[in-house]
Amino acid sequence: MIRAWLVAFVFTQLVEVPLYSIGLRVRVVAAFGASAITHPIVWFVICNPRWGGSYWTQVAVAELFAWLAEAAYFALAFGINTRRALGWSLIANAASFSAGLLSRALIGAP
Repeated sequence: MIRAWLVAFVFTQLVEVPLYSIGLRVRVVAAFGASAITHPIVWFVICNPRWGGSYWTQVAVAELFAWLAEAAYFALAFGINTRRALGWSLIANAASFSAGLLSRALIGAP
């Protein structure tokens, strides 16, 4: 389970860090911090089978959490305009989610 998470985490970072770095004009370490905070919570807490609910319900809750938490991170920690933070967080999370679905369909990972 840890290995699968690590692969998914690296994949997410490869997609989201450039988007945040360019779109929000933040340093790579700041861009990395957003998913570093949310990804373990999404993976180990929200998408935990013990919580129940369908796969897609868990995915919806996880993506909503990641979007809002990452936007809050940028707005509060870096003073980025809230609307801008929400927009780029939506773009980054939609991109990593879509890329993950495509990758899983094509090669079975992450």
